[in-house]
Amino acid sequence: MSLEMTAGPTPRGRVKLPSQLLGSWEAGLLAFMALLYLAGVLINPAFFGTTDAISAVLRDTARFGVMAVGMTFVIVNRDLDLSVGSTLGLVAVSFSILFAPTHLDIDAGTATAICLGLGLLVGLINGVLVAILRVPPFIATLTMLFIGRGVVLGLTGGKTIGYDIKARDYGFFALGETNGLGFNNQILIFLLFAAVGALLLAKTRIGYETYATGGNDQAAQYAGINTRWVRVRAFMLSSFCAAVAGLMNVAQDKGVTSQYGQGAELIVIAAVIVGGASIAGGRGRVLGACLGAALVVLIDKVLREGVPTTRVIDVGGVKMEVAAMAQLPPGAVPAFLGLLLLGAVLLEPLVVRGNVLGRLKGWLLRRDVPASADSGGIAIVGVKTMGAASDARGVGLRGLRAFLHRRDAAAIILMVVLWAAGFWLRPDFWGSLDNSFNLLLAFTEIGLLSLGLTYVIANGDIDLSVGSVLALSGAVAAFTMKELGGDPATAVVLALAAGLACGLFNGWLTAKIGMPAFVATLGMFYIARGLAAWLVSGRQLSGFPEAYNLLGRNLSVVLESFGVHATGAFAAVARAVSVQTLFLAIVAILAAVVLGAMSFGQKVYATGGNERAASYAGINTKRVRLLSLVFSSLCAAAAGVIYVAYYRSFNPAAGQLRELDAIASVIIGGGSIFGGYGTIIGSLAGAAVITLIRALLSLQIFLSDGSSFVMPQHWMNVFIGLILLAAVIGDIWFRQNNILGEWKRRRQARAQARHDARAAGVAA
Repeated sequence: MSLEMTAGPTPRGRVKLPSQLLGSWEAGLLAFMALLYLAGVLINPAFFGTTDAISAVLRDTARFGVMAVGMTFVIVNRDLDLSVGSTLGLVAVSFSILFAPTHLDIDAGTATAICLGLGLLVGLINGVLVAILRVPPFIATLTMLFIGRGVVLGLTGGKTIGYDIKARDYGFFALGETNGLGFNNQILIFLLFAAVGALLLAKTRIGYETYATGGNDQAAQYAGINTRWVRVRAFMLSSFCAAVAGLMNVAQDKGVTSQYGQGAELIVIAAVIVGGASIAGGRGRVLGACLGAALVVLIDKVLREGVPTTRVIDVGGVKMEVAAMAQLPPGAVPAFLGLLLLGAVLLEPLVVRGNVLGRLKGWLLRRDVPASADSGGIAIVGVKTMGAASDARGVGLRGLRAFLHRRDAAAIILMVVLWAAGFWLRPDFWGSLDNSFNLLLAFTEIGLLSLGLTYVIANGDIDLSVGSVLALSGAVAAFTMKELGGDPATAVVLALAAGLACGLFNGWLTAKIGMPAFVATLGMFYIARGLAAWLVSGRQLSGFPEAYNLLGRNLSVVLESFGVHATGAFAAVARAVSVQTLFLAIVAILAAVVLGAMSFGQKVYATGGNERAASYAGINTKRVRLLSLVFSSLCAAAAGVIYVAYYRSFNPAAGQLRELDAIASVIIGGGSIFGGYGTIIGSLAGAAVITLIRALLSLQIFLSDGSSFVMPQHWMNVFIGLILLAAVIGDIWFRQNNILGEWKRRRQARAQARHDARAAGVAA
């Protein structure tokens, strides 16, 4: 860990902020924002040329900025909090249920206090999972994202809760209104949090402990710092800030929807990283994060502004000039945001630490070229697993014991139990071939994504872009056929080529440049999603050739299109089995053979288990990681092709949050988020578990009295999150730490000690 300190006394008459508060990175952000704002003035002077524009940017920045303050402490700690968006939504919904006259109808002060306490509780749970139970922060907070989003949907039932009339009687809602000075009061809250957060991180023991823990956790412990408490405290602060942002939302809107906070976590993380924080920990400033949040909002506003123009239209043979606005197509904002995120992460190690400007100046002036401050590039390598010692004890086992020892056994057993539960509840429906066909259709998309992610996660990497790549490849296929008039074969080839390009870009950034896979694929998450919306102009496309739609149909439809009519038992099977199911089966078999029985699969496991040792053994780990990310993107592209064929249309929202389902499938199926483990059959079983949970929660149950009910499907994400959490905790404590074996060993040691003591007493 290294902290920049102010060298020497500051000359009298000069005011110099400490480098922990403000530095050259923030100055660069301010300069870039000034240029961006100037572009806005040139585009639309009627808006950006007034103070209203600055007030609007700050107002929209306020909530993201408050959340970025808390996220800075977490990221500087070398952790991550994916749950802040769900926490915002959970707090907003909880306040609405407590306050709304149609629900509990309590006063605003009590509701606010309860909601702030709820935010702290969520942070405490995150901190305990990460610091005490040693669950990786990515998985711990991903689980809370699932659970929080499920609770929000469950509490609201997908509906809006409003309370405009009651809100008039409470001063709390003035927080979301414009004050006498002409700006929104939320800006004051944002500035207060930014100032307090910056001082805490830069000038207090809390901040120094945070930098120390993120820079070198082990050294911080040797220095007497309680690093566990430091990490728990950061998560509590992050969730508290998210809770405040949720209250700011309801204060302004005087109501809530079930979509509150969705996607906010990735925007906040991007803002903190753009603000100069290192995803590897030990570096970051609150003011930089706040400027990053403002920059993200400013980009959104500038790119969404249109340029005033004049269009000529023909009305009954008469040409008329009408005023219009020329705007960038939908998707430009997220695509630009993704490029900005990747550029910010690359700029610091390659330009700043590499002293590119100083070296260029020295070369131009023919002086001695100064050495690079850090020749190691980015080289951010995540923590790897120490190995699951208990796995070795499975050697030599046979039969049921050997099966139960497998990491994917729990997922397979759970899959069977869930299917049996559905059959027990509705044998008339669940066991039919038609229902099996529908289950397989719902399973294919997440199954394909999980195949590629099995390789990536076994490598010790992560791919957050698979849902967006699915959308991009689907958009390419739809655009090729609908707008360009291309044939189905050309559409499929171009869609797979788009997925290949995304995978190569992810692999290049991760394996060749050394960028963390989380950041690289987060950037692609935005870029691919933006390009997909850009390509189709935000519209839903449909009306594709029937030859293409056959990719999403069952075999009976395909055979009939060729004039073949199935009969008997084969006809029933043909109606139940689809083209996409066969495609998934073929890809799964090939992927399983490569991963389990070929040298490349062993290289994947070796790279994920210990990348440095694998390199010493002669394995080209960079190539292995690159090819795994390429395979993941190709699987996502294939899923996008099938998505368009199955639905016979393309929606820009395709694949939304599917990356989280696929990651959960791999982990539930026995894959280790630390790397080194994972099987294809386990990942498919995990995907089946998620598919079956969703199917069960939408199943209509008939009672003996003739009535019926449908299970609360809004809560399905809660079940998925709990299963995911149980799978990870089981992996860490029951497999890696062999807690049951250790408990048994200590119990036997105590029994032996008592026996020895009794024997010594008898001998005496």
